[in-house]
Amino acid sequence: MGKSVAVQLIEAHLLEGTLEPGTEIGLRIDQTLTQDATGTLVMLELEAMGLERVRTELSVQYVDHNIIQADYKNPDDHLFLRSACQRFGIWFSPPGNGVSHPVHQERFGKPGKTLLGADSHTCAAGAIGMLAIGTGGLEVAMAMAGEPYHVNMPEIWGVELTGRLPDWVSAKDIILELLRRHGVAGGLGRIIEYRGSALASLSAMDRHVLANMGAELGATTTVFPSDAETRRFLTAQGREADWQRLVPEPDAHYDHHDHIELSELEPLIAMPSSPGNVRAVQDVAGEEIYQAYIGSSANPGYRDFAVAASMVAGKHVHDQVSFDVNPASRQVLMDLIRDEHLAALVGAGARLHQVGCNGCIGMGQAPATGKLSLRTVPRNFPGRSGTEDDRVCLVSPETAVASALAGVITDPRTMDMPYPSIEQPARASVRVAQVDFVAPVPLEQARGVELRKGPNIKSLPALGPLPDQLVLPILLEVGDDISTDEILPAGVNVLPLRSNIPAISEFTFAAIDKTYPQRARDTGDHAIIAGRNYGQGSSREHAALAPRTLGLRAVLCVSFARIHRQNLINMGVLPLEFMHVADFGHLSNGARLVIDNVREQIVNSEVVEVREVTERGIVRTIRTVRARHLLSPRQVQVVLAGGLIQWMRAQLLAT
Repeated sequence: MGKSVAVQLIEAHLLEGTLEPGTEIGLRIDQTLTQDATGTLVMLELEAMGLERVRTELSVQYVDHNIIQADYKNPDDHLFLRSACQRFGIWFSPPGNGVSHPVHQERFGKPGKTLLGADSHTCAAGAIGMLAIGTGGLEVAMAMAGEPYHVNMPEIWGVELTGRLPDWVSAKDIILELLRRHGVAGGLGRIIEYRGSALASLSAMDRHVLANMGAELGATTTVFPSDAETRRFLTAQGREADWQRLVPEPDAHYDHHDHIELSELEPLIAMPSSPGNVRAVQDVAGEEIYQAYIGSSANPGYRDFAVAASMVAGKHVHDQVSFDVNPASRQVLMDLIRDEHLAALVGAGARLHQVGCNGCIGMGQAPATGKLSLRTVPRNFPGRSGTEDDRVCLVSPETAVASALAGVITDPRTMDMPYPSIEQPARASVRVAQVDFVAPVPLEQARGVELRKGPNIKSLPALGPLPDQLVLPILLEVGDDISTDEILPAGVNVLPLRSNIPAISEFTFAAIDKTYPQRARDTGDHAIIAGRNYGQGSSREHAALAPRTLGLRAVLCVSFARIHRQNLINMGVLPLEFMHVADFGHLSNGARLVIDNVREQIVNSEVVEVREVTERGIVRTIRTVRARHLLSPRQVQVVLAGGLIQWMRAQLLAT
């Protein structure tokens, strides 16, 4: 049997383990990516480790999330990040360069390389033949220190694409079709690898759309071959020398198979409030909208904006619609200006926003209460937009613009105009990286750099080791598909506190139970009960660190999302899954979970005996629940130590 692209990439970087699905492997990491909502914590972690200089081939710190400067917090953090990049040997991308994922693909991404990023959409770099994985910041800090990245070997899911997309249907509709079929947990434990004859008709930025939103399927990452289209893209960027051919071997083996005939697709829409709630646009057409939003890391390409500009040229959007345009990179913005597409958008009533993540992460552009907002962003979790009772839908640029013109959800196939024909520029507005980026300085100079910490940057809290016995009141019970936005929201009120763990902890579970932080402080050590796919969405490790600092010691659920489970482990929180799903729903707030000899139990077995103790008046009920921790031997030691930083300190002391 031949090897898939994913297996070739993994084999080329394998340091530990074997390619048996479900077993832990260790990978050499070539490049890392951090952004400002996660990067400040990463830099504090590097400082705590005593690292002198990063040991990767290339590491880049982007400022793209927290670019609204309403007070001192964000600009202070920008200065801190710049100084940390100088200290540790990291490229620095200041505000205005754009969203990390498309900018990294433009300037630094290389086929055949591994990329580990402290952002769940790092997987977008798979569009050009990279093995790119999103994870928590602490994992990225370890990779920057030269440590292998550990992950369970995924299964490889081959998705064959054939045919050609019809007019008014684009790449966003392909990934929405996969979400319609498989839901938000359909890719758990898998790498999605796209193949088939239709790849020849998909540009590198079309592929970026699919790779980016593989995260919404829960996949470990997404991989495309590096082929003639990859070469065309890198040539347009002035980086043809970085191209290498990387394609599946003949008769490549895949653990799972799927097939999409592109010619059969139609415009699709993910209705509120899940990327998996997908419908045909024609089935929901006619409902009034408040906002149409194009841009973000999910649809960042030149074509996405140029098609929109061609659709609105000489027209004006409906007077009740806020038409928001977010260019995703400085380069794309310059290309749109050069080709006069930006003038068409602005002339049609577009509200042009600065280059960055912005409304996708709840940093401005929040919709009105209860009103429909059609967006090309990757996620529509409840409240993520910044409005508590939001109604965000995920759509293609074509559907967003058709709806903006009509004022109601509109199938773009009903528009009385030919489908715009857009050619990818043969040469992008390439700028030498040193113009827009701050390059690392030599080591001798770096040693003299002082970290610039503003008053909002606090030291990391100390976390203690796992005790021999856990007696944990159940403080919160939640259902399926709880996202990290619900565990710890983003937005203008919260993200600026990312360097201040005590302050940001006050927002833990704000979307579910605003009393949780105070109850947690009053209670001390406690547990949380949850359903399936707990912790889906963002890679933000604050969603694990904040509840841990409030006393969270264990989460008992039906199943975890991959990145959040690893973040819990890294913070010393014990992740447990019910052996019997029926036990979920029989535990409740007020009961206590008692785990005796917990350290011995998790070392000797993957099964943990948990006693539920319920007291009502003088009646005391005790029942036993069996749970699995599914920790590797290395992860067991991390949890026993109280988290990855404590474990790493112990390793350094031992050597």
